[in-house]
Amino acid sequence: MVMPTVVSDRMGTIDFIDYTNNHVFSKCQTDNLNNIKNGSLKQDDYLRGLANGKLVAKQMIGDALRQRVESIDYEFCEPGDEDTFFVADLGEVYRQHLRWKLNLPRVKPFYAVKCNPDDRLLQLLAALGTGFDCASKAEIEQVLRMGVDPSRIIYAQPCKTNSYVRYVAQQGVRQMTFDNADELRKIARLYPDAELFLRILTDDSSSLCRLSLKFGASLDSTDGLLGLARQLGLNVVGVSFHVGSGASDPTAFLKAVQDAHIVFQQAAAYGYNLKTLDVGGGFCSDETFEPMAGVLRAALDEYFPAHTGVNLIAEPGRYYASSAFTLACNIIARRTIQDGSAVSVSDSSMSDDGSVNNGDASYMVYVNDGLYGNFSSIMFDHQHPVAKILRAGGRTMYNSVSALESSAEDAIEYSIWGPTCDGIDRITESIRFREILDVGDWLYFEDMGAYTKCSATTFNGFSNEHDVIYVCSEPGAMALLGL
Repeated sequence: MVMPTVVSDRMGTIDFIDYTNNHVFSKCQTDNLNNIKNGSLKQDDYLRGLANGKLVAKQMIGDALRQRVESIDYEFCEPGDEDTFFVADLGEVYRQHLRWKLNLPRVKPFYAVKCNPDDRLLQLLAALGTGFDCASKAEIEQVLRMGVDPSRIIYAQPCKTNSYVRYVAQQGVRQMTFDNADELRKIARLYPDAELFLRILTDDSSSLCRLSLKFGASLDSTDGLLGLARQLGLNVVGVSFHVGSGASDPTAFLKAVQDAHIVFQQAAAYGYNLKTLDVGGGFCSDETFEPMAGVLRAALDEYFPAHTGVNLIAEPGRYYASSAFTLACNIIARRTIQDGSAVSVSDSSMSDDGSVNNGDASYMVYVNDGLYGNFSSIMFDHQHPVAKILRAGGRTMYNSVSALESSAEDAIEYSIWGPTCDGIDRITESIRFREILDVGDWLYFEDMGAYTKCSATTFNGFSNEHDVIYVCSEPGAMALLGL
């Protein structure tokens, strides 16, 4: 019996069905992790384990969602019982790590904590041996509290607070980035023993979130910065870049690696023997990862081959977190629209089950989460979460055809709105389902682990503290966490 740990306001466990595939997958993926380490993993073995694992994951996530929503009676529950919640599959994080090691075996990931600082997620990544990309004192404190050695942290923040620099010096976190002369002088004054990475400018025009407008030294300025660092007696150990969060153009990595190689040569002219290249983030968890990784891998093999001894690291965030989290939201209100105008129940016909039937009517449904909550990624991360029906009309529909958006002519049109009083708080402008949705029904959204809970606010008095139910479809991950 697989017993994933559940963490919410109360501690407990949920029992899951003993799936045969899980045992096959357990041995396959545990062997895969070992085979990756010794270089003997076969592509077919990996793909077979991946398919089995995703099947088990769907079953586990579905059971967790069902058990939670079917236990809530929206007519009589206490305030907050029907709040939005997450189901997180730590097994998906484990699979993503295998995928990374298979495609970028020379590159050590330093997880970008800002993407999702969930404690269980960080604990698993720490157990898997990753490093951590931290941008603030709080993030560094969180990682250090888990017992992670300071050498596994890079303070990848080119504009650092003075007191934070003093703090990391006390904690022994030596690796940090810079991209301008003022920052170099700050570090020389506050932490002259730091190990510095010169962050260079990249072309991030194809990314979801561009960073080059704020960070990065142009190639016109890198030589001068290296000269100043030498003059100040500072220890420059590497180069870093970031092609932008959610990158979509693989050639951006190629150009950035080429530019980094030039800076390595510039540094050598000043007597620096750079040992590390940080290729940053920009990796997505979808099907774009393999082509992206292929271009990056080829570029690294050409410009920084293994025999040079250069260490390669990266700062993936959404790559690990996004697909591991599913969000469930309760429909708290509904408004019927006909011919562009709201209509009342008295203007409509009532069906036998109590739902309103308005022929060609559409509906505005309001859920208990929105742009000021876990859907903030719509605003600043350019995400497009897709609603699916979790429960409607007394039936749970997770991972079924009925749950999906429909293109049928008689499908009903909905717009989906958040709970605040702000008119911009809209999640979905238009989506069609075959089912009639009403108050008390549930929707779910997949791929909600990146830049969601970490940036939720309390605007309008709504909570930004939402339960996370953890399941684990990978026994290898469970073993690492001691579950």
